[in-house]
Amino acid sequence: MRKKRVNKNKDIMKKNNFVQGAFIATLGIVITKILGILYVIPFYAIIGEKGGALYGYAYTLYLVFMAISSAGIPLAISKIISEYQTLGYYDAKQRAFKIGRQIAITLGLICFVILFIFAPQLAHAILGDLKGGNTIEDVTYVIRLISTAIIVVPILSIYRGYFEGHKFITPTAISQVFEQIMRVLVIVIGSYMTLKVFHLSLTTAVGVAVFGATVGSIASYLYLIEKRHKNKKKFEEKELDVKEPKITNKEIFKKIMVYAFPLIMIDIFKSLYSMVDSVTVVKTLGSIYGTKTAESIMSILSTWGAKFNMIIISIATGMIVSLTPNLTASAVVGNTKDVHKKINQSFQMLSFLIIPMTVGLSFLAKPVYTVFYGPSKYGPSVLSFFVFVALITALFTTAITITQVLRYYKVVFVSLASGLLLKALVNVSLINQLNSLGLPAYYGSILASILGYDLSLIICLVALNRKCGVNYEETAKQLINTLCGTVLMVISLLLLKLIVPISSASRFMNLPIIIVYTVVGGAVYLFYMYKTKSIEQVFGDKILKKLRKTK
Repeated sequence: MRKKRVNKNKDIMKKNNFVQGAFIATLGIVITKILGILYVIPFYAIIGEKGGALYGYAYTLYLVFMAISSAGIPLAISKIISEYQTLGYYDAKQRAFKIGRQIAITLGLICFVILFIFAPQLAHAILGDLKGGNTIEDVTYVIRLISTAIIVVPILSIYRGYFEGHKFITPTAISQVFEQIMRVLVIVIGSYMTLKVFHLSLTTAVGVAVFGATVGSIASYLYLIEKRHKNKKKFEEKELDVKEPKITNKEIFKKIMVYAFPLIMIDIFKSLYSMVDSVTVVKTLGSIYGTKTAESIMSILSTWGAKFNMIIISIATGMIVSLTPNLTASAVVGNTKDVHKKINQSFQMLSFLIIPMTVGLSFLAKPVYTVFYGPSKYGPSVLSFFVFVALITALFTTAITITQVLRYYKVVFVSLASGLLLKALVNVSLINQLNSLGLPAYYGSILASILGYDLSLIICLVALNRKCGVNYEETAKQLINTLCGTVLMVISLLLLKLIVPISSASRFMNLPIIIVYTVVGGAVYLFYMYKTKSIEQVFGDKILKKLRKTK
């Protein structure tokens, strides 16, 4: 009897570890994103908009090549390790880890060499023949420095997948936060020392900042290596004693690629949206506003404004962490009803949170931008529209992940390719067309991104309806409630504007203004959603019962 109780406790512990792991993974993402936006306040003050544009050129390319070399591989390794560990295939598990490392090292070196050698050509593709701002030599320099991170990041991702496959989620979450802390320290302290203490060039300061990605990834990698070394026995524990079937290295390699490829493509296509802007926006806006202004606007799109967008997108990322395994479990056992419920609930929860957040941030664009970066001619205007890219990206990311989890791979690729193609085709024409209409020309590239992601989202939603039978009627009703609540929130903010000014000439006086507007707007929105029982319908009645108990 005692042995049975121990086994039962072990089962309970595994379930608790899974829930705890999902929470920790989400928390790690949120902390990382918060750190990612807080550092930009001092960083912007140090390098300015020209430096921000230069940083954005390098980082956009880095994200594309990082997607090629490592995106999707951690999840693929995690799934394979977990699968073989569960089945008791311990030899295959270790070989999968070694093969994954070999793939990562090879891809990392190839991407590094390409990025380092062809940096001048890539810099020319970004700037063309524009003069008066950052030079091709400047861009080449920062691209080559950030390319060194590509050597480390893929192998780091393998170790994270290895830990997660053994259900050790906490070390990987800590490694992500640790990586971000080290990166932020190098960016802020390094750029400040370079410019203010050693009085070196702005290009050198940005070079030091982008090298922070390399330093952070090395620190995180060493942390995981040490953790694995100290807990070696835990990775070697054998829960089952079974005879392993013959699994060749070729079969393991194929399995890794099958799992990883769709996820890699998702990240690559999303990064290519930024790449389209890097190649076309500065050139097109340069002929309208001049090179310096064009680069200033580009820095907001690629660096400064993107930081705010990542907070909204991180909510979707955190949700996906919990959604993916639960949706997979329901799909595997053929519980179609539960699959439909979870798909709809994920969109309802996401819309409930991010629609008012996006509209509120757009409404408060001027004071928010001023608090973080100081007065800017174009910053608030760009941010007020650019945040809607985050809204549609979050919805698209959720939809494409659901489509991938359900193994509709053809839909995934058609959706991604269609959206990117639309973005590439209309990007320049929309910039010029809006300019001819007397509207802000830079809204053209933002609108192109929204249209591209919209098309991809629609393709995924239609496919889920036709192939899986998902009915969105309930979600549509909740969406109407969410939009009504958001409209009431905006009306309350407009009325508040008659009493409390929406911005101040003093940079830090904008902070209490933001707090007042956020509290009032949030209270109105939540009160409406509570009265219409939307909170209960979206999140379930358990959350309301818990809130009532705390009173």
